[in-house]
Amino acid sequence: MSEIKAPLYSADGTVKGEVTLDAEVFGIEPNMAVMHQVVTAQLAGARSGTASTKTRGEVRGGGRKPWRQKGLGRARQGSIRAPHWSGGGIAHGPKPRDYSQRTPKKMKRLALRSALSARAAEKAILVVEPITWDTPKTKQAAAFLGKVGSTRKTVIVVNRDDVAVHRAFRNLPDVVIVEPGHVTTYDVLWSDRMVFTTDTVSAVARPTTRFQVAADDFVKESTEGGEV
Repeated sequence: MSEIKAPLYSADGTVKGEVTLDAEVFGIEPNMAVMHQVVTAQLAGARSGTASTKTRGEVRGGGRKPWRQKGLGRARQGSIRAPHWSGGGIAHGPKPRDYSQRTPKKMKRLALRSALSARAAEKAILVVEPITWDTPKTKQAAAFLGKVGSTRKTVIVVNRDDVAVHRAFRNLPDVVIVEPGHVTTYDVLWSDRMVFTTDTVSAVARPTTRFQVAADDFVKESTEGGEV
């Protein structure tokens, strides 16, 4: 498998060279079917599902038969709140429901890695050195994106501690800021460019299992408490 390269920039937008991306995350064969299913599930889960209409039993009124059954030459009617009456109930209308779909974790990981690999193949992955801006300035952030050639829809992947970066980019249109553990397949496919830092590019699409967390906690306690 050939190495996957991405351009490396400094915090001021100067080209510094190239970095090698993880082939298991950025170099796999994209699975279109899985990406479609995961994105569909994500968009479905974002639906509020609060649309509601009243049936003929919930609309006020209509308890009395409008006219007698026979003898008037008109069609028989049982209620003025039937669906075909003006002001009547709605037949087969929407009711509150949950649109979310269950998606296995392995499928989500595969879809994310497929989307990242597709973007890497399109040369749409950019890596920047840690951005250490003293004060957050939107003008500085816009100038940085212009220098790296990311003038359209952009996803910035930075750590939560980079407060200045969050504040500098958050007011720019068509810019989404996410943490490495919260990048979704939809975010990747929505963007035209993805900007990672050297810290986040190695952390994206590599979830930590609960067994690994327990092992890390055990190592940390052993280190703090001395020999076990």
